[in-house]
Amino acid sequence: MEELIVATAQFEHRSSDKAYNLDRIAALSEAAARQGAKVIAFHECSITGYTFARKLDRAQMLDLAELVPGGPSVQRLARISRQHGITILAGLFEKGENDRIFKCYVCVNADGLVAKHHKLHPFINPHLTPGSSYTVFEIHGWKCGILICYDNNIIENVRATCLLGADVIFMPHVTMCTPSSRPGAGFVDPELWKNRHQDPTSLRIEFDGLKGRQWLMKWLPARAYDNAIYAVFSNPIGMDDDQLKNGCSMVIDPFGDILAECRKLEDDFVLATLRPEKLQQAGGYRYRNARRPALYRDILGKEHRPMQKVAWLSEQDGK
Repeated sequence: MEELIVATAQFEHRSSDKAYNLDRIAALSEAAARQGAKVIAFHECSITGYTFARKLDRAQMLDLAELVPGGPSVQRLARISRQHGITILAGLFEKGENDRIFKCYVCVNADGLVAKHHKLHPFINPHLTPGSSYTVFEIHGWKCGILICYDNNIIENVRATCLLGADVIFMPHVTMCTPSSRPGAGFVDPELWKNRHQDPTSLRIEFDGLKGRQWLMKWLPARAYDNAIYAVFSNPIGMDDDQLKNGCSMVIDPFGDILAECRKLEDDFVLATLRPEKLQQAGGYRYRNARRPALYRDILGKEHRPMQKVAWLSEQDGK
């Protein structure tokens, strides 16, 4: 397994404007490839837009969703990949069998679809079907996995994907800057984004505080460190429907250290080199090998009824 240069991107998508979003994906992919990236990752629903989907009924969701890989968006990704020689990961809503709708994230190269993952814990729209399996595949000799946004907050999902062989987990998100029961959480005023060129400092204070990056740093590096994996985190920046997102897409190594992070208040990407020797040098590699599953196999497999409440959705919808 040789070193691999990976890019992670942030951009301000437009709700339901697939043509615009795919153009941004094409431009950022081209620029990353020119700088030597072999892979580039974009955020959750980067093709379709995300938060606006909370307002859509089933018919509207079906109209927005596409077949994978036969739909036009995945076909466009394949053309972009062929043109620039770079593997692309991006997100959209998928129309499956019997008109089931999935939150989908795809990996596409010049030959077409390499892998797809259905979000295991979707909640932005009640008509979404949860995924039912983990996803592990190969890019340039590296075993990779995908977990979408909330999937990563359930730590068993990350460990399971790792135990299935993933050395790199792509973690596309649309997150931060939303209300929560945790201290310091909340929306960021969209006026700060509009005024970012005149007053970047006030916006950066909000983006980097407990509403944004400080919260992310409470848990994201731990996912990489505990499992001795590379975590490729991607997140939009700017307005997502009526909400502001803070970007900070980053690549974290198996030691839990940030290798590269988007820090601009605009569309951006960063590159990081993945080195295979770190996978076994990191403490998480030893921790995995020290596991004693007999102690907790029955505990982890205990019957459980999942419950999920998303406070900010309920607050906004008056529920």
